[in-house]
Amino acid sequence: MQLPLLQILRCPVTRSTLKLKTFSSSSAGNEILEGILFAENDWFYPVIKGIPRLTVEAFIDYEDFFETHFSAYQEHRDILEKKYHRLIKYVTEKNKRTKESFSREWKLFNYKKDKTWDQDSNGMMNRFLDETGETLQSLKGKIIFDAGCGNGLLNQYIAAAGAVVLGMDFSLSIEKAYQQNTNPDALFIQGDVQFPPLAFEYFDIVHCSGVLIHTNNTELSFSCIEPCTKKGGKLSVWLYHPRRNFSHNLFNFIRKGTSRLPAKVQYYLYAITLFPLSFIIKRIKGNKQNTREMMIDILDWFSPEFRWEHEPSEAAAWFYKRNYSSVKITTLGIFGFNITGIKDQIEGK
Repeated sequence: MQLPLLQILRCPVTRSTLKLKTFSSSSAGNEILEGILFAENDWFYPVIKGIPRLTVEAFIDYEDFFETHFSAYQEHRDILEKKYHRLIKYVTEKNKRTKESFSREWKLFNYKKDKTWDQDSNGMMNRFLDETGETLQSLKGKIIFDAGCGNGLLNQYIAAAGAVVLGMDFSLSIEKAYQQNTNPDALFIQGDVQFPPLAFEYFDIVHCSGVLIHTNNTELSFSCIEPCTKKGGKLSVWLYHPRRNFSHNLFNFIRKGTSRLPAKVQYYLYAITLFPLSFIIKRIKGNKQNTREMMIDILDWFSPEFRWEHEPSEAAAWFYKRNYSSVKITTLGIFGFNITGIKDQIEGK
């Protein structure tokens, strides 16, 4: 964690600024490796392996860290669990299976050998530019929030284009994203799109690709991240749309049952059932994905607890209700579409 990042971090619950207590830093002193971030009221969050862990339930997920570094941990935990027990119950229940499924999915990814969604670095960057309606030139100097960054590779490419980009994910994929990063303008935090731990109206572009549809309520999650867009800034989201396709709808029906299974059980179930069939079909069609990439595709479809589909007109209404203009579909594919809008700059509109 770079110290300047502290200026835009916020408690995801109270929205207060955070104060840092540092335990260890890099040899150069420019990166905080371990510490605790304290909010003004009750809440506290760890910095572990250089990453601020700013989910509501972080004080539970990282119990071992706090028991080692925070002598008053149990006392402070008891206060949170007494005052906010309904909130804590809500986030732990809605997040548990989703965190497990995406952590397992991205754990398979090999940064040296694998492509992300069949795209190399140029393909990923071109897709991002198409989805956001930007150019390499227009990105220069912009501050971008990637809400749900997955393996984090795209963030490095965006930063190389001259932007500062903050990538957020709430699964443990954020650790590998941080470890593999080579660009100081690509920053990473762990957080929840329904509780973004960031300053509001700060980012020139907020981009959320294939994430909102894996939450318990897509429009609710949309409404939670959109305040991060500055007035006159751009909000960009990629969503699944419905398909009139028998196999597609059959797979969605199947996943309603299998996605309830433990993540480890799902992995082996798909490996012995769906994977062989997928491998044969893709090879017949000339698809050159390696086995890890194929398995990641399968897990991405079948393992998340939530997988919603929306019509473009429905998504456009979300923008209009929140005073966005220039709303347009930027990309439209077999499985989904990207839609963008510009946040109104006039107060009260």
